[in-house]
Amino acid sequence: MTISFKKITLDDVESLMGIEILCHSHPWTHKTFSSCIDGRYFGEYAQTTAGIIGFYIGEHVAGEATLMDICITPDLQGQGYGKILLLRFFEQAKSLDNNMAWLEVRAKNISAQMLYINQGFTETGRRTGYYPSANGFGYEDAIVMKKTL
Repeated sequence: MTISFKKITLDDVESLMGIEILCHSHPWTHKTFSSCIDGRYFGEYAQTTAGIIGFYIGEHVAGEATLMDICITPDLQGQGYGKILLLRFFEQAKSLDNNMAWLEVRAKNISAQMLYINQGFTETGRRTGYYPSANGFGYEDAIVMKKTL
């Protein structure tokens, strides 16, 4: 299956919001997503002949990139597309002269943590009670991770 990548523009936000909503218990708003286009932000969506399979949004400042959001359509998760998008994020971050990558991940999102660890990220800290819990009761820690590019 051939995957192509396209730069995310404001015109793409509406179609990508559907994936964002399906992937997160507390998704970004349309306004937040739109504010993460261009300037210090970069992102691409991946598609096949069947349609869009996922996207990522990164931010770069002073030689460091942060993975702000990464989503794979839920029915395609677990098939290696997250790794493909993450590797694409690394490529683009390096092309923008970044030498470090950062991210935060929910403490309970073990599959995402394993993807990040397998791609060289290490835990650097925790933000206690950072995310609202998926069920709406209480909060969940964020694990902060970094990787040298």
